[in-house]
Amino acid sequence: MATTYEGITFERLGHASKRLETADGTVIYVDPWGEQFEGEPGDADVVFVTHDDFDHYDPEAIAAVAGDDVTVAIYEAVDTSDLDRDVVDLLYSGEVTVDGIDVETVPAYNDPAGDHVDDDGEPFHAEGEVIGLLLSLEGTTVFFPSDTDFLPHHESITADVFVPPIGGHFTMDRREAADFARSVEADLVLPEHYDTFDPIETDAEAFAADLEADGIRVELF
Repeated sequence: MATTYEGITFERLGHASKRLETADGTVIYVDPWGEQFEGEPGDADVVFVTHDDFDHYDPEAIAAVAGDDVTVAIYEAVDTSDLDRDVVDLLYSGEVTVDGIDVETVPAYNDPAGDHVDDDGEPFHAEGEVIGLLLSLEGTTVFFPSDTDFLPHHESITADVFVPPIGGHFTMDRREAADFARSVEADLVLPEHYDTFDPIETDAEAFAADLEADGIRVELF
């Protein structure tokens, strides 16, 4: 299912794999994972990758979606030695322009004192392992926080479109994500990273209902 906002089409291919197409025809993939789509679309102008978990960094999926002149931008902490192409490095926190797209990278992690830790008490995503992406696309801002909790530094971020994980366990759950969405003050919220594995099954309809009660548009795309 796809949804559109201000001329940008958003499609969740599955899990946390997203395809965006702008009004001028630029095609962007964020964290493509091959298990979530069929074939080799080969239409990507830009691919972004936020971290090295298998469900976010998949070299075969990158190759499958890549167009002839694709630009691949990946968080600099990811070992890309198995990727047969040049890569634009994304900082842990900073600003860069990638093929005309203004990008702000935002630290993303699980609070070690929070609920999203393993059996040894270690966060599933430690500080320094993941980035979120705030993209500016033809005047529209889109925020992908990636695998993270809702953290204090996130409270300064606003965006037109917000794409949060809601599955819990490895990331924020649907209630934390709803609080995050209210903070971002987005016009449109597109949840991801849920119902793929048993630990991240959630009630996406309840997430949508909670925010729609506050007048925030949610699409289960």
